[in-house]
Amino acid sequence: MCCNRPACRLKGGQGFMIRILHNLTRRWSELSLALQFVVAGGFGLLAVMLVVGAWVTAQIRDGVIRNSAATTALYVDSVIAPLLPDLRKEQELSDSVKQALDETLGQGALGKRLESFVLWRRDGTVLYAKETALIGRRFAPSDNLRSAFDGNVVAEFNTFDDDEREEKATGLPLLEIYNPVREPWSGEVVAVTEFYEIADDFQATLASALWSSWLIVAGATLAAFLLLSGIVLRGSRTIDDQRGALRRQVSELQGLVTQNSALRLRVQQASRRATALNERYLRRIGADLHDGPAQLVALAALRMDSPIFSSDSHSGESRSTEVAMIRKTLEDAMREIRGICTGLVLPQIETAAATDILRLAVKEHEQRTGTSVKLTLAGQLPEPGASEKISIYRFVQEGLNNAYHHGLGKDQAVSAGMKGGRLFVEVSDGGPGFDPAARVEGLGLAGLRERVESIGGQFETLTGPQGTRLVIRLSVEEQA
Repeated sequence: MCCNRPACRLKGGQGFMIRILHNLTRRWSELSLALQFVVAGGFGLLAVMLVVGAWVTAQIRDGVIRNSAATTALYVDSVIAPLLPDLRKEQELSDSVKQALDETLGQGALGKRLESFVLWRRDGTVLYAKETALIGRRFAPSDNLRSAFDGNVVAEFNTFDDDEREEKATGLPLLEIYNPVREPWSGEVVAVTEFYEIADDFQATLASALWSSWLIVAGATLAAFLLLSGIVLRGSRTIDDQRGALRRQVSELQGLVTQNSALRLRVQQASRRATALNERYLRRIGADLHDGPAQLVALAALRMDSPIFSSDSHSGESRSTEVAMIRKTLEDAMREIRGICTGLVLPQIETAAATDILRLAVKEHEQRTGTSVKLTLAGQLPEPGASEKISIYRFVQEGLNNAYHHGLGKDQAVSAGMKGGRLFVEVSDGGPGFDPAARVEGLGLAGLRERVESIGGQFETLTGPQGTRLVIRLSVEEQA
């Protein structure tokens, strides 16, 4: 519903103005500090410059006018005063005095400089004037005339009232001067001379002084503005740089917080999986001991309890054969125990180089399985920490075991190098591969994945009909 009442229109107008002010405030806050200073400081210094410039030029104008008027008045007084009688005794000028004034003001150099000349009595009567029609007339004393009778030299430049403007419409610059005439012996003001001096030179001098003052004020203001702008611009750039650095640090901190949260979750999950894997490792070791060495030791114990050893009826040859079989059974049990221990106990790799660790793992696999492994080292490898070394050794050991058992030992290969600032180690074979969706990683690979990811690495399994590739990538720093 449209509202045309004055109150509604006023309310709508206020809302419009509020929106405009809000937009202006928002845009102003979006400007940099340097630009805000340039706008606000520029207008502020411009206003200060105008006020100071106007005051300075006014003072200069008044000072120049006063000084020029005083000089001219002194000159006029030196020429006119000797011609005047004692005006305290005589209320009128004689014809001879008027004639002397006419000759002085009409023919001499003074007359050429004065556009008009009037001699006033205190009551406002014109005692003498270049315009003879004004002689004897009486006018109400003006403020300038009264100030001159008080003993002041009054001067105005090109400031006329309406009557004077029509009367002095000559197009020439005029300096109006009221000069008090004093008695030589008493110094009392007995009359006032009012005259208009043609001020061509004065006008040029005054204009030059005013322009110089404006240029000085404008130059000083501009210099101050540029100096302050430079300081503010430098400070604004510093603040912008610090603000940008702070934003980047906050962004990096947020990324680190997010990364730490993700790592914390991964560590928690890895801890839970590690606990489960340890239990599975223990069960596997127990099963290996139970199904292997324990069965062989139990078999040896049963043979020890056989009738051959408890009865004297059996021959020595039978007993020797049985002892040989028991010895062989115990040797098989020891061999299996050593094999299990070999898989559990690490060699001395903490002080070994990364290349030596890779050669050791390959050599042990070749000796244990009687197969060959191709080792490729791409350039000089960095020296990782102890955790990374253990992970590399276990990864190559377990990867080659899988290549031997599941890849039939075909085309076994190990390669290592640096790529993208990270250390990679790859174990591959030319076996039939497997379907990752249908087969879950074995206990050894699952443990390796947990070990590698717990130190910030990546574990990748690539398999297909042409074989299987296991790859780990570690972020390492060279050890001192």
